Amino acid sequence: MEDAPSVLVLGIGNLLWADEGFGVRAVEEFDRLYETPENMRVMDGGTQGIYLVQHIRETDILVVFDAVDYGLPAATIKVVEGDEVPAFLGAKKVSLHQTGFQEVLAMAAMMGDYPRRLLLIGVQPEELEDYGGSLRPAVRDRIVPAIGIAVDWLARQGVAVKRRAEPLAEDETLASREMRIGLYESGRPRPEDACRIGDARILQGGGFCAPENYESEIDRLLHSRGGQG
Repeated sequence: MEDAPSVLVLGIGNLLWADEGFGVRAVEEFDRLYETPENMRVMDGGTQGIYLVQHIRETDILVVFDAVDYGLPAATIKVVEGDEVPAFLGAKKVSLHQTGFQEVLAMAAMMGDYPRRLLLIGVQPEELEDYGGSLRPAVRDRIVPAIGIAVDWLARQGVAVKRRAEPLAEDETLASREMRIGLYESGRPRPEDACRIGDARILQGGGFCAPENYESEIDRLLHSRGGQG
């Protein structure tokens, strides 16, 4: 009897950049709602980039949730499969983690351990430049439909997951305590107490002027520190 394929359901992204956290929140909810067979792992890949390569090499069937800038209306879900996945991840990068994940796929391919089947479920972000923010409501509403797409696709690959009789409590999910969505959202300071996109006291009113040459400025600072004491 043939061994069961190794299956990985992976969410990538940065929870601190509003809709960029879609992939991570999606796998948290997947884990909360579904029991999985022994041959399946559900993982928060965060922004680990190339550190995920060994996990990819060990995987036969891979599902990835992510926020991807497809140039579509906000909160649009787009599904990409197979060899098209790396191209879509690189078309317009939302953040550095996508560059890293492209490299992961390329490295796995070079090592001869590329997943046999690969699915990317991406959502078009609405807002990214809200540091410390959470998902916008329209993007958050796409989590359950995105999970449904994954479950249906996995079933077509012969991989079945079972809906939990009772969803896991928030403190039982994949999220660390500090990043649980309820605590994360309720504990956020007010806008007047914590700037969302940069410190206006520095960036406005001529209080900040970028150096003309950053490398020269760094050299100057290093030499000045080296001459002290």
